[in-house]
Amino acid sequence: MLGAAAMFSVAQGMSAAVRWTAGVLFPPVCLGCANHVTQPGTLCASCWPRLHFLERPWCAVMGTPFSIEMGEEIVSADAIANPPPFARARSAVLYQGIARQMVQGLKFRDRTDLAPWMARWMLRAGAELTADADAVIPVPLHRARLLTRRFNQSAELARAVARQGGLDYAPEALLRVKKTRQQVGLGAREREANVRGAFRVPEERLSAVSGRRIILIDDVYTTGATVSAAARVLKRAGARRVDVLTFARVLPGDFRPDEGDPI
Repeated sequence: MLGAAAMFSVAQGMSAAVRWTAGVLFPPVCLGCANHVTQPGTLCASCWPRLHFLERPWCAVMGTPFSIEMGEEIVSADAIANPPPFARARSAVLYQGIARQMVQGLKFRDRTDLAPWMARWMLRAGAELTADADAVIPVPLHRARLLTRRFNQSAELARAVARQGGLDYAPEALLRVKKTRQQVGLGAREREANVRGAFRVPEERLSAVSGRRIILIDDVYTTGATVSAAARVLKRAGARRVDVLTFARVLPGDFRPDEGDPI
């Protein structure tokens, strides 16, 4: 009969064999294209330069980058002139190039396998948000659109962020009760009007929101109309604080009405 050490060695060998077989039958591919890579969850040499991470220095509120270092906790002129209903917003990457391909792959081509890897970059960008957060809530889809699309890309990202960040996942704490138009093709003010009154916290879910520090998750921050409308509802429901974390960001000045919006 094998001893404990021998059994552990056999188990390790079997696990390595399974990984080797899986690597042969299902070799890892680039997150942005079909090229083979050495490790899962990575980009190939062609795609990597097309991914642009958002880095400090940035606005302490909006997370938009500054061209020069201006000191800690510096707030942009836009955040001062138009204070958002949320405390802080952070995004991992610019919404262009390979990041745009990944968002559209997740959203329109059922590439839910991308969500855990996208969430890793989101957690890196939002480390200060997750450090003292209580729960993660995705921007919801209206039930009619959910039936059509079959899944909510923001919920896929939120689930992965919650799991990897060790936070509560509360997808039913926020509902989309108004069937809004697609935001694509709408200007900034039209987007705000489109999502006005679109969200609600159900009475039976108030305990998941009241007094808690919430991270609101979406795939892309465009003008901020959607997350702002959702954040206001969460604050009215008693949330102690609402932060926003998205995978990608359209920077001020880069917005075009035809930009793809998360929902």
